[in-house]
Amino acid sequence: MSSNTKIYETLEFAKVQAQVQQYIQTELGKDKVQAMRISADLDQLEEWQLETEQALGILTQRKVMPIPRLNNLAPALRRLKLEASLNALEIAQVGRLLKTIKQLITFFDELAEDDKVYPALSKWVDQCVHLPQIEKLIEQSITEEGNVLSTASTELASIRRQQTQTEEQIRNQLNQLVKSKASQLSDTLVTMRNDVYVLPVKAEYRNQFGGRIHDQSSTGQTLYIEPQAVMVLNQKRSELLVAERKEIERILMEISVELMPHYESLKHNQLMVSELDFIQARAEHARAFEAVKPKFSVDNHVALWQARHPLIDAKDIVANDIIIGEEYRALIITGPNTGGKTILLKTLGLLQMMAQTGLHIPADRGSQVGVFDDIFADIGDEQSIEQSLSTFSSHMTNTVRILEQATYQSLVLFDELGSGTDPQEGAALAMAILNYFRKVDATVMATTHYPELKLYAHDTPKTINASMEFDVTTLSPTYRLLIGVPGRSNAFDISQRLGLRADILEEARGGIDTETQSVNEMVANLERERREAELAHEEALEQLALAEQLHKDLRTEYNRWLEQKNQIVEKAKQEANEKVEDAKNQAEKILQEIRELQLEQGSRDNIKEHVLIDKKKAFDDLKMPENLKKNKVLRRAKRQRQFHEGDDVEVISYGQRGTIVEQTGAEEYIVQMGILKMKVKADELEPLDKVESKVKVNVQRSAGPKVQTTLDLRGERYENALHRLSQYLDSALLSHHPMVTIIHGKGTGALRQGVREALKRHPQVDHFEYSAPNAGGNGSTVVYFK
Repeated sequence: MSSNTKIYETLEFAKVQAQVQQYIQTELGKDKVQAMRISADLDQLEEWQLETEQALGILTQRKVMPIPRLNNLAPALRRLKLEASLNALEIAQVGRLLKTIKQLITFFDELAEDDKVYPALSKWVDQCVHLPQIEKLIEQSITEEGNVLSTASTELASIRRQQTQTEEQIRNQLNQLVKSKASQLSDTLVTMRNDVYVLPVKAEYRNQFGGRIHDQSSTGQTLYIEPQAVMVLNQKRSELLVAERKEIERILMEISVELMPHYESLKHNQLMVSELDFIQARAEHARAFEAVKPKFSVDNHVALWQARHPLIDAKDIVANDIIIGEEYRALIITGPNTGGKTILLKTLGLLQMMAQTGLHIPADRGSQVGVFDDIFADIGDEQSIEQSLSTFSSHMTNTVRILEQATYQSLVLFDELGSGTDPQEGAALAMAILNYFRKVDATVMATTHYPELKLYAHDTPKTINASMEFDVTTLSPTYRLLIGVPGRSNAFDISQRLGLRADILEEARGGIDTETQSVNEMVANLERERREAELAHEEALEQLALAEQLHKDLRTEYNRWLEQKNQIVEKAKQEANEKVEDAKNQAEKILQEIRELQLEQGSRDNIKEHVLIDKKKAFDDLKMPENLKKNKVLRRAKRQRQFHEGDDVEVISYGQRGTIVEQTGAEEYIVQMGILKMKVKADELEPLDKVESKVKVNVQRSAGPKVQTTLDLRGERYENALHRLSQYLDSALLSHHPMVTIIHGKGTGALRQGVREALKRHPQVDHFEYSAPNAGGNGSTVVYFK
């Protein structure tokens, strides 16, 4: 941890700490916030950020770790260590701590039951020591406000019962006196003086009333007298109060003795709870500022995307991208004042400090910070009136200190480097200081209004110009950082817009020396290039947005098509199953008829052939008619077909082969089928080739073209590849392949992911996995069918 404490004051880190402290519940948690200091230990930083991230994850579920307000128990615990008794309020606070431990354990157990595990947080709870017996003892004995309960002991309960009875007797006696001697009283109210019940008696009746005087009014007109009738009862009550105090002291000592062996556990429990309190406060702060977990770069490559200063109102903030450390180690921001240069310096320094103290940073996701051993800053007018130092002397005093302490792992921030003295000397000093840090290889961001530093940044390796954008149209700064573009005063442009005479402007421009003109020309060229680059970038973003929208639309349509296809297939399967079931029932009915015929005719051999043909036709009638068979055009074509005697044909309705014997009409023929002759309509006949009719044909299902077990999608367009994949999977299933391999390549991973998503949705895919490393690894996927 650095000894450089000045940076916390310079960058107003205490205000960030105050923001975090709003969410703290425990006194020790407040101490932890005040003790926040930057760390350069990467492991420590990663652990802190993970804690904040996981606590933020709990908050996003609308849950909060149950941590109540807890006082610092250190003084009470020290007395326990010395074997001294605690008072009732201190014991009550110990009880609250133990109750908190129990609630935290339950809280994380319930999260674990919902498969939500937060190891960076639960490790603190796991170290806590739950003392259920002690917790129960305190709960039965003392209220949270620190009052000892009557249930703490039977003796205390008995004493308090006697107190109640005695006080009731006293009140009854006094009430009787109030009624009987009302004329002697200044008031009818029973009151107390010196912890004794008394009545307000008029001074002139003191002797008649009798009793012991305990007090009098400021005027002396009223005396507060303890009547003789209740003196014995008041004495008894006083004795009971003493007995009560002694019993309470005994109870407190008894509980304290029970706590003494657990001194270390209680001390440790308090530390664990305060740690969780501190972590939750960091998470609450992150949620309030929409902050994100930063990435860390050990090479100190900083890339803050849309970084926002945490101490400026959100509605007034202008977010900026701040990039430094990789391509360039020094960022020189030039240009006039009031453009937001100092705020930008503080934003970088403050966000870096937040990241290195465990806080999330107000920036966009993906932002990266360095791991600096220290952060130095010379910002603003820090002159000391007591030391009678000038502005220049004050800045130079800070600069000397920074030069002595900064290393290659340091972040150095300079506001108006070299200012407060002669411009020529100041610019020379600024360049010499920057050269020193370039040799040291520290990371430097500096602001300046010296024009010489623009050329320095342009010509020096690992150094770059930057500026704050100024809108000449509105004559106001936009507070946007422009990296790569040096700043300029814009005096001529502003004067021209405000109406200054052209001849005066021309003369003024002519009065600028050649070197300054060359700098201005360089700045103008860089600004022109920047505008062109911004336009090209905006156009590219528009094209990208259009492409993404097109891809989204295509994906939507493809998913719709896929869903429709699956619905059609499922519906077809359902209808087919219904038809099959119906066919089975019909078949069973027909077979039953055959069995009955066999019984009637004695045996199967005696069944006439035409009976079997009729039954076979009944089976064939169960077939779903194909669309082609219903096509009227084809049917007309068949009618025009001429059959001749001796032609071999197939009788479609019977599924039998036969030969034309003779034509009996325009559309009717006698066909010989075995020993049977039948009249058949022409549209039920299908001609057979001569060769086919002479060869006995076994009807088999055609295997069709052979489907390979590998599909290569490399080089295919995304949507086309997924369409081919769908067709291929159907073909592979029809070919009864148990498994296939899809080659999609590695590339950007988009096609690979698309293939895996399609496989997840396919109803016939059992599972899939990447190929073995020697067979393509994640460049191909092996698919197993159900």
